[in-house]
Order: sequence, then structure tokens, then C-alpha cells
Amino acid sequence: MEALAKLEKILGSEKVKTQREELFVYGYDATAGLKNQMPLAVVFPESTEEVVEIVKWANEYKIPLYPRGSGTNLSGGTVPTAKGVVVELNRLNKILEIDLDNLTATVEPGVIINDLNEAVKPYGLIYPPDPGTVTTATMGGSVAECSGGLRGLKYGVTKHYIMGVEAVIGTGELLKFGGKTVKNVTGYDLPALMVGSEGTLGIITKIIVKLIPAPVAKKSFLAVFNSIDDAGNAIAEIIKNRVIPATLEIMDQTTIRTVEKFKNIGLPVDAQAILLVETDGYPEQVEMEAKIIRQVLEKNRGEVSEAKNDEEREKLWEARRAALPALAQVSPTTVLEDATVPRSQVPAMLKRLKEISEKYNLTIGTFGHAGDGNLHPTILTDETNREEWQRVEKAVEEIFKAALELGGTLSGEHGIGMAKNRFLLWEMGEAGVNLLKRLKLAFDPNNILNPGKMA
Repeated sequence: MEALAKLEKILGSEKVKTQREELFVYGYDATAGLKNQMPLAVVFPESTEEVVEIVKWANEYKIPLYPRGSGTNLSGGTVPTAKGVVVELNRLNKILEIDLDNLTATVEPGVIINDLNEAVKPYGLIYPPDPGTVTTATMGGSVAECSGGLRGLKYGVTKHYIMGVEAVIGTGELLKFGGKTVKNVTGYDLPALMVGSEGTLGIITKIIVKLIPAPVAKKSFLAVFNSIDDAGNAIAEIIKNRVIPATLEIMDQTTIRTVEKFKNIGLPVDAQAILLVETDGYPEQVEMEAKIIRQVLEKNRGEVSEAKNDEEREKLWEARRAALPALAQVSPTTVLEDATVPRSQVPAMLKRLKEISEKYNLTIGTFGHAGDGNLHPTILTDETNREEWQRVEKAVEEIFKAALELGGTLSGEHGIGMAKNRFLLWEMGEAGVNLLKRLKLAFDPNNILNPGKMA
């Protein structure tokens, strides 16, 4: 094929994979229930200049490009939808600068999030966004999806830490948006537009992120509840008391039992729900907030224990991070959603999820970032069982309808991709979806970048 031959000439044959056995894995990401669509090729650029040449080549031959990091996303955002070329960016993996004067870091898209935090840790700094796959997820993928994580309640999500972005847009032009200045209202907020754009507007080649001082004190609690309603009410009441924990997570009984079987951590398997709560900051602030948190948890009939040391604290968060891997062991297919509602509506959403589970006779394990309303109902199923899979599809629709009815949104952190784009009209309306399409064409007139996603 002439086009692929020219691509190999541009990059060198060692940076282009075309063999079927090499391509198969790139037809998937971490999203369940999507059909594999193998690409024509996978390329591994090692510089911004090579990314520019790849996009120019794609425009010449009208071949779609699918930017990809580690493929841990959960929306089908990196799965090819038509014969095209996956652009795997993990070789662009340098931390280019840690600027202590401006409290910023400049990184390439292939940098692993955890590696950035390890690099800034000796300076007493952190990069707060921490998706569940923090040890494997890349900075570029996190920006493209606007990842959240366990610290989202207090510290916010990826979009709150992106100061500047360099990207190759769909025309092959290299553009720089934003920079290191704390204030910047020059033109439209284009860095913010790139965050969460899911690779549809440009291929990110450089990122400037804000760093913050690491908290000096922490307290972590485990609260055990015999009623999921009590757990939901405790979540709402903590926020009503003007306490914003660093982390406020929930696990229901299905998740608790599955994680305990998977990890043997010592979780209370008879509990209907547990809350994991952490407050951080200066010691005086932590003590004050910890007292209020404990009072609220106990008032709502929670049995409360406090981590006595770092080892116990890490054990608690190990349990939470094990939720998805544990649930994924139970059945052949794991459908993980991220329906998100206002914090005050978490108790109502938990009730709706229980009703949906019973209505469709499905096992749904719910865990997630309850403090910011971002729940992860996880359906344990087998997509080869067609009758059950039809029930799963109906349940998923009802989950999103419930979230929207409660004033929520289709996605808090996983993105839209190809898994949820059929629901966009429900939230945005026809005019909103059409605006997304017009924005896409302004950046990518030939629809080269990640076609079939978002809208």
C-alpha cells in the first residue's frame, strides 16, 4: 500500500507496525462490550516533529488517526472506528521541566502520572489528579479524557491543573495554548477546550501543569454501615457541615465482598456499605475536620475506625483501588459506568441503582467518588449471553436517565468516546451536539482525528 510505504519512509520502519498479531491489541481499550476494529497500522512517534508529519500524511491520504496512551480509558475513546492508524504516544515520555519558582511542570504526553508525582515529591509538591490507573495512565490520556480520581472532591480534576497545551491540530499545524502565567484571558480559553476533547481536536505533544504543596498532615477513616441509605445520608451531611475531605469514597456490599475475596484485606463483608474518608492539610485543620467527620459518621449509625499509621492508611486505599480489578475477576464482562449527580443527590442515585439492579436481575457493584457525586455502577455480566446483554443495555440506559433526571451528567471522568455518544442528545440537545460538530471541523476540517467519537 502506497500510503503505508510513505509512512514508513517518514518515520522509519521500526516505528510502524503493520502485522496482524501486532495490531490486535490496539483494537481495544479498557471498555467492555465494544467490537474490535484493528487498525491499518500503529505508529510510535518520538518527537513533536514526527507527530506533525504523521498528521500531514493522514490529510494527504484521508486516513483517520487514533491518538492513544496506555489504553486504560473506559469510553472507547481510543478504539478505531474505521480503518486507520493508531498513534501511540508513549515514547514521548520526558518530564521536560520542574519549575519550582512558578510551581509548574512541563511534560510530554507519554509521562505516567505516578512518575510525575514521584519526580516532584522530593520538593514537597504534588500533582493532585489521581485516576484509579494512576500507575499506568499517561498525562496525555488524562488530559484528553479530563480524568478525575480519589482526590477530586477537594482538589478538583485534570482541567483544574492544566495551564498550557501544545498540540498538533487536524490540519497538521502545531499550536501552543496557554503557558505558565497564573492569569490568562487572551482570546478563548483554548487550553480548557483541549482538556476532555478526547483526541478529536488535536494530538497533544506537550503539557504545562500546575503543582501544589503536598499536605503535611492526614487522617483516614473507615465507616461501616448496615444501611446504604445511612451511608448516603452521611455523605450529604459531611458536606453540609462545610467540611470538604480530600477523599470521600463509597463501596457497596457487592464490591466489599468481591474486594475482600480478591485481596483478603479484612473488610467487613456483612456491611451494606463502607465509606472511606480522608482529611488533609495543616495539623490543626485536620484535627478539627476529623472531629466533625467522626461525629457525622456516628450520627448516621456508622461504625468508625481510624487508621493508626501510614501502613493502615495505605491498606484502606489499597482496598478502594482494588475495586475495579476485583470486580473484573467475577464475570467475563465488566461494564463500568460513571454516572454523576450533584452531591446532594447521591442518596437518591444509590436508591435508583438498587432499583435498576432488581428490575433487570443484574449484579451491580457500586463504588466511587461519593463526595463529588461521581458513582461507578459496575455491572457484572457476560456479553456472550445475548439475553442477559440486552438487559444490561437497558439497565445502562436507565442509569444515565436516572442521573440526568437528578440533575447530573453522562460522565464525570470517563468521557464520552463511542460508548456514550448515542446519549449526548439527552443532555445537550440537538443544538449542543451540532455545536460540538462545528467546533470539531474548525480544528479538523478533514475529520482525520479520532472520527466517530464524542459527537
